Amino acid sequence: MTLTFRKLHGLFAAEASPIDLRKVHDDATLAKIRAGMDEHAVLVFRDQPFTGAEQVDFAARLDGQLHTKTGLNAIQENRHGHAALTDISNVDADGNVNKADDRRRFYSLGNRLWHTDASFQDPAGRYSMLNAQVVPDVDADTEFADMRSAYDALPDEMKARLEGLKVHHSLAYSRGMMGFSFSQAEQQTLQGAIHPLVRTLAGSKRKSLYLASHASMIVDWHVPEGRLLLWELMEHATQREFVYRHSWRVDDLVIWDNRATMHRGRSYDDTLHRREMRRVTTLDLPRTAQA
Repeated sequence: MTLTFRKLHGLFAAEASPIDLRKVHDDATLAKIRAGMDEHAVLVFRDQPFTGAEQVDFAARLDGQLHTKTGLNAIQENRHGHAALTDISNVDADGNVNKADDRRRFYSLGNRLWHTDASFQDPAGRYSMLNAQVVPDVDADTEFADMRSAYDALPDEMKARLEGLKVHHSLAYSRGMMGFSFSQAEQQTLQGAIHPLVRTLAGSKRKSLYLASHASMIVDWHVPEGRLLLWELMEHATQREFVYRHSWRVDDLVIWDNRATMHRGRSYDDTLHRREMRRVTTLDLPRTAQA
C-alpha cells in the first residue's frame, strides 16, 4: 500500500494512511515519512500499538541518534528502563495517579507551556514521537504551532531584525517561571544551550522561528529587551491560524519536527484522570547510513 498523507490543517499537520510502523524497515518508506515531515511538520499515525522497545527501534531507524538527557531523567528514575523512552504520564512507578503535591507532577505541568523538546541541549531535538497507551475520557489534547508559517507572516522589517540573533535556552528558566526549582546536582545535567532564533530547515529550505518557553534571553541583548521580543514572537506564533489541536486516541503515534513547531499539552484534571504516553526524541544530527 502506498503511504499517503491527508492534511489536518490549512498550513501543516497531516494524517498518514494506514500502516504498521513496527514493520517498516525499507528505505523507501522511511524516506517517504521524512519527506512528509519536511512538508507537514506534524504527522499522525493511527493504530500503532508499540511496545517501548519497538518505539525506540523505530525512532532509531527513522532518524538516528536518540535524546537521553531529559529533564525527567534528571529528577527521577526512568520508569520504562530506557533513557530515550520518556514517560509523559501522570502516574508513579507503581502505576498510581500522582498526587496533587507530587514533585514529578509539578515538573510535568511545565509541558503545558509552549515549548520545543530538547532546545536546552546541544545538539537539540529534531523529531519527537509520542505514543498514547492510556487516554482519559476528558479532553487532554496537544496543540502544535507551525513556526515556519509564523515566520512567513512576519513583516519584512521584523525578519531583518531577527537575522543572525541567537537565543539561550534553559530548562531551569522555563520551569523556574512556574516556581519549580532543580537541585544543584540536577542543574549540572541541564546547563542550557544557544541556538539561532531563525533556522533554515535543510529538508524544506523554509525558514522557521525557533522559540520555546525555554528561551531565556537573546545573546548580547539586555535581558529585559530580549525577553520582550521573545514574548512578542511567541504571542505572534501561537495565533489560532498557526495552531493544530490533536485529540488523542489510544495507540496514536504523533511525530513532530521540533525545529519547525512548538507544542503544549492542554489543561485537564490530571489528579483524577489517568493519561499514559511514551515519547522518544531524536537529535538534530546528520543521519547515519541506516537513518
